[in-house]
Amino acid sequence: MTTPAEIQFKDVDLDVVATAVGKLAVFVDNDGKLDLGARKVNTLTRKALSRFLESEQFEKMSAGDVSQIAYPAGLAAEAVIVTKLSRRPSSQEARKAGAQLAKAQGDADLTVLAGSIARADEIALGLALRGYKFDTHKTAEKMPIGAVSFMVAKPEDVAKTAAPMAAIAEGVFFTRDLTNEPANVLTTDDFAARLAAMHELGLEVEILEEDDLERLGMGSLLCVGQGSDSPSKVVVMSWNGGGDEAPFALVGKGVVFDTGGISLKTAAGMEDMTMDMGGAGVVAGVMRTLALRKAKANVVGLVGLVENMPSGNAVRPGDVVKSMKGDTIEVINTDAEGRLVLADVMWYAQERFKPVGMINLATLTGAILVALGHENAGVFSNSDDLSESFIKAASLEGEGAWRMPMGKAYDAMLKSRIADMKNIGGRVAGSITAAQFLQRFVKEDLPWCHLDIAGVASVKAETGLAPAGATGWGVMALNRLIADKYEA
Repeated sequence: MTTPAEIQFKDVDLDVVATAVGKLAVFVDNDGKLDLGARKVNTLTRKALSRFLESEQFEKMSAGDVSQIAYPAGLAAEAVIVTKLSRRPSSQEARKAGAQLAKAQGDADLTVLAGSIARADEIALGLALRGYKFDTHKTAEKMPIGAVSFMVAKPEDVAKTAAPMAAIAEGVFFTRDLTNEPANVLTTDDFAARLAAMHELGLEVEILEEDDLERLGMGSLLCVGQGSDSPSKVVVMSWNGGGDEAPFALVGKGVVFDTGGISLKTAAGMEDMTMDMGGAGVVAGVMRTLALRKAKANVVGLVGLVENMPSGNAVRPGDVVKSMKGDTIEVINTDAEGRLVLADVMWYAQERFKPVGMINLATLTGAILVALGHENAGVFSNSDDLSESFIKAASLEGEGAWRMPMGKAYDAMLKSRIADMKNIGGRVAGSITAAQFLQRFVKEDLPWCHLDIAGVASVKAETGLAPAGATGWGVMALNRLIADKYEA
């Protein structure tokens, strides 16, 4: 997998500033005040830094913005990266500064003269996250990531607080890699194998094959993959870092490619459907993070892995399938397949693990993208407490989430003449009726959230902490939710 840059934290040693190769980064607050490291650079460059701080360019910079002084006299470094940041930045300002440093770094080594600036660990996290590159399938020679070292006043303390953030970065990278992979590489078999390999981190991993799913009665999930040569699977990942309490459950939709099935999608843009396993990717990234940082919580992550293909054996519009719960479903549109997968996996999670709460994630509807764009995931819930806790965690991590309405009035749109329900309610309120469908597979009194991440899992343009492509949205928010609400 793609690994984040290894960041070292060292004591401040101004004697090596003149000979440091690659690029040097300094921090200057809004009023242009220089710390010890910046003053050293200013002296060595014959006050080139002071002259820059008097420029209109510096005046126009916002908190976290950077600018470069190329090939400065008096230094071996090829550039000085000037970062405008207060001595006590907010978490988001610090991460933004780190992300901008990563963009400015390129492939060069980077020495960051952080001194005693607050939130150096958050700056390092932003740098690690924005330094992601998915070039696995490019044949050109790949440039190694430059070494990164932070010179800080108390390196042991900063390294200690940065360690769990490094686990978060690795979890995000794992999610991004999975979501970016093409479907001929990330088959259901390959996906399951990558998850199984996490047993080395201390996770318990179990793979349920099609025979197991048939015995369990998962007719809803199995119908989605029956037109594909790739076998359908459910992977269960358990992290038992807490006491004897019941776990919190995360459930992810893992459609490794979605043609729409017999209700075939249009050709334009279908190549993007490699990301339709984004929900399962987030669950996997969260479980990796929890294991790496040795979270003191019990969490189970379950993902349904299928491929939705048209063939002579594919499920047809008008077919009726039976879920593990026992409810029958009339399949009106085979492209509304994610909810069929989630229904069985959610029911299985509740039957087997009796969780204290459950969150499912899915790139479920185009309607949520119309409603919220690429800025926010849709949050649907039967619990004010759980939804508010998640939205707070997402806000603190800078991951957009917005609560959407639910209500019994929408259930009428799912009524079927020949079965217990239809799998789709039509164009109107498409995201809400999808959530209403899923709620039928949530047991009474279980706190539950459905996160529709169709607009945020993968995007065409770069975001603050990620290049274009898979974002890894949700790993940080869910990790914080577990830490704040369920960790001992």
